[in-house]
Amino acid sequence: MTKGIRTFLIGVMMATGLHGMAQSADSLSCSQRYNVLFLDAMLQRQKGNDDAAFDLLQRCVAIRPDASEAYFFLAQYYVKMKDQQHALEYFQKAAALNAENVIYTETLAQLYISQNLYAEATEVVAGLYEKHRDRDDLLELLYRLYYQQQDYDNAIRMLERMEAIDGKSERLSYAKSELYTLKNDRPAAMAEIKALADQYPNDLNYRDLYGDMLLMNEREPEALEVFASVLKEEPDNVHAIMSMRAYHKGKNDSIAADSLTRRLLFGKNVPTEQRIHVLRQEIVDNQNRGGDSTQILNLFRKMLASQPVDVEVASLCVAYMDLKKMPRDSMAVVLEKILQTAPDHAPARLQLVGYAWEDEDMDRVIALCRDARQYNADEMAFYYYQGMAYYRKKDNDRALDAFRNGISVINDNSDPAIASDFYAVLGDLLHQKGLTKEAFAAYDSCLQKKEDNIGCLNNYAYYLSELGQQLDKAERMSYKTIKAEPDNATYLDTYAWILFKQQRYSEARIYIDQAVQNDEDHSSVLIEHAGDIYAMGGDMDTALKRWREAYEKDPNNKLLAKKINQRKYIKKK
Repeated sequence: MTKGIRTFLIGVMMATGLHGMAQSADSLSCSQRYNVLFLDAMLQRQKGNDDAAFDLLQRCVAIRPDASEAYFFLAQYYVKMKDQQHALEYFQKAAALNAENVIYTETLAQLYISQNLYAEATEVVAGLYEKHRDRDDLLELLYRLYYQQQDYDNAIRMLERMEAIDGKSERLSYAKSELYTLKNDRPAAMAEIKALADQYPNDLNYRDLYGDMLLMNEREPEALEVFASVLKEEPDNVHAIMSMRAYHKGKNDSIAADSLTRRLLFGKNVPTEQRIHVLRQEIVDNQNRGGDSTQILNLFRKMLASQPVDVEVASLCVAYMDLKKMPRDSMAVVLEKILQTAPDHAPARLQLVGYAWEDEDMDRVIALCRDARQYNADEMAFYYYQGMAYYRKKDNDRALDAFRNGISVINDNSDPAIASDFYAVLGDLLHQKGLTKEAFAAYDSCLQKKEDNIGCLNNYAYYLSELGQQLDKAERMSYKTIKAEPDNATYLDTYAWILFKQQRYSEARIYIDQAVQNDEDHSSVLIEHAGDIYAMGGDMDTALKRWREAYEKDPNNKLLAKKINQRKYIKKK
């Protein structure tokens, strides 16, 4: 510590009247030296100089072994150093030296808990609660500590203290009932829930729970009485109906169980969540009985006859029909019902778009996607399919418009594969419009989303080669495509053409031969490329043969005619 800082700290201590006068640093008393070192340690700690602060605190405890605050701060450093043994020892010392400091005591308890020393933590927290009876949080912590140690009697005692303060509640009664169950004291567990139901007679949920407890403890007649009393007051009480249904199923009483099933499925006030739960159970039971789908489909048909259609039920119906490989037209009817009720239901609409795409009904795809953009403006897939549908119809202006509109909804959460294809097609459209710079920017965005988008890599590389630009980059991109699909004639042709542009004619010939061999469509462009490559490689006879083959397929190609007549390669202008 510098002389200036030390003088400043001594001045502070003298000004506060905490210590006697000090003639010099060397003449300071033990207590004064401690104060100077401790204040300096806190100053270094505030500055973030942890090593210096740690050393100073160690000097502090050497001077004053009874300094609780020095031990407390040293313990925090040991925690940072992951030295749990010294951390615990120093927190213990801090708490022992200053038992009235709540922060020290609570910190020690938390450290015990973090080290799974629950008995030690319990002793500390119990002592703290004796001094601070107004702190309910300590009772809660004691309850959890006793529970962790399987000391259920003391855990119950803590819950009873909380009840004495806050009154009986659902949470506390449930917790006590669970503890009694863990103690194998079933009568007490049931009595706890009964007491809750008796205290709140207008809350039928508690009575339902008591009925469930009776069922679990094989007191079935009493349980059925409880459920009957609930249904007398509230005929549509879902909990009671569900419990009675489970009881009759367990007894193999299919008539009674089926009756209750229908009350749940067709009741007006049954929440969708419960309907779905019952439907799933019925599907599983049906599968176990042999899987007669007509029974389940009849249930769905009756449920979907009501208006408005329950969208969740309809969605489950479609999933079931798909599982059973039902005709697609049947599923489409249900999907249409979903859209009638919830036109913003994107999954149903996307499934219909998929059906229309499979049928190559591009007008239907366009109509579905156009409507979707009113309800799902942020769903990228609809822009993509609408644009692709226009593209398939050769309406490139509308296709480009759809893709451009869709760019704004692409974000970090978008499916990378779809987003990549989105930009790839946009790039193709822009290139067809002669907007080369914008097309290449779209291709770059495509590859940022998915660097192995093979179609984009091929087109981007080919268009660069046609311009004679960035041929090294084009060669690297094209090489990825032939590594991915070594028998793809189009990709082989692109790679050969880039090598040709780089004047690597011998290598180009190898790949163009592979392209011709794998070209099932006998593309005139590919065959013309083969002729160009052979011509520049010095084999004019083979070049002429390839050019004539290409000309037969494309007799209006004037440049190709010139090559044949002049027996030489002529570069396209």
